[in-house]
Amino acid sequence: MIKSFFFVVRIVLAWVAAFFVLALFWSTIPIIGRFGLPIFFVACITLVFVVASVFSHLRRIRLIAGHVDSGTLANRQRRQIEIPFEAGEAFDLLDAAIRELPRSEEIESARDSLQIRAKVRRPAIRGEGLLERFNRSPLSGSSVRNQILATVTPVNGTGSVTLICEPESGAWSDWFRVDDGSNLENAEAIARAVARRVAERRRNEQQASAQTATEKELTVARLSLLQAQVEPHFLYNTLASAQYLTRSNPAQADDMLGHLIAYLRHSLPSAENALSTLGDELERARAYLEILKIRMGARLGLQLDVAEPLRATPLPPMMLQTLVENAIKHGLEPKPSGGTVWIHARRDGDAIAVTVADDGQGFGNQSGGTGIGLKNVRERLHLIYGGRASLAVVANMPCGVAATITVPASFGATP
Repeated sequence: MIKSFFFVVRIVLAWVAAFFVLALFWSTIPIIGRFGLPIFFVACITLVFVVASVFSHLRRIRLIAGHVDSGTLANRQRRQIEIPFEAGEAFDLLDAAIRELPRSEEIESARDSLQIRAKVRRPAIRGEGLLERFNRSPLSGSSVRNQILATVTPVNGTGSVTLICEPESGAWSDWFRVDDGSNLENAEAIARAVARRVAERRRNEQQASAQTATEKELTVARLSLLQAQVEPHFLYNTLASAQYLTRSNPAQADDMLGHLIAYLRHSLPSAENALSTLGDELERARAYLEILKIRMGARLGLQLDVAEPLRATPLPPMMLQTLVENAIKHGLEPKPSGGTVWIHARRDGDAIAVTVADDGQGFGNQSGGTGIGLKNVRERLHLIYGGRASLAVVANMPCGVAATITVPASFGATP
């Protein structure tokens, strides 16, 4: 209440002082100066409108802010807003908020200097009375527009915004007129728009993070199932072949069962989130191919080229096995004459490249699979290594397909 009283008194005294100076000047004019009554009447009428407009300003400030103090009463508003984004992103967010401000015009954005200037027309109140018209008239020293200056300062990876909302007229006019809370309204509107956009950005990030986490969980579940399962048809066919060989070729049946035991031993699920090694995966693939060699006979050849030091390379379980199975099912089994599977590993700087190649029917095979196996391999590489690993599948000249997994030479455990 006291602040409101002094605010009214300050403006009234400013007008009284202005009319006193005008009266002194008027009195110096020959002949006319002897008639001071017109100046007195003009001063009284003007002061009535001034006091009424100031009380109208106080009422509007209370409606907008809910309270009246020296900060809300001022025609010129300053805000310091911290935006938790990089300065460039903060600038774009602030620029969009100012452009969406009602009645904004003449917006100037300087991205290099991180500054925004804009003009904002004051709202024309429909059915406004004499008091509002006086407050918007040149006599009151008022302007029909306000101006905004916003500056973004980079601070430790974030953007600190200095926002100034003020009348278009000079600072001297604050002694004689009020802005009906229009600059307070603009400052609060921009602050709310910035807060809303930041909250929306955070909400979108949380939704994206939750979606990514869900996708990762689904991928892990699918790949864990792939790792844990042994293809029923392969198991049934192997056991049936072993049963048949026990009667016709017991030694060969014993070899097949030994390879099946080795394959199953390496196919048991390992500790959660644990990586296998290239050596262990190679033994699993060798056992699988040895079983198929007994079944396919001379139609299947196998060549391994993996140096002993590379066998300790960390490798996700079942990944090499997937490539070997693809080479057999989609490359060699459909080919009447069969062919050869090559498994080759080489070091390339800080990476290890493991290639599974065949000379089967290649990409022209019309009975090819759905590609789910290769898709799972890519998803798993991305899940474990991010962008540090890759899978490349190309034609193997003169025929067949070559699939190459490239992984870091040393890697701890999955994240």
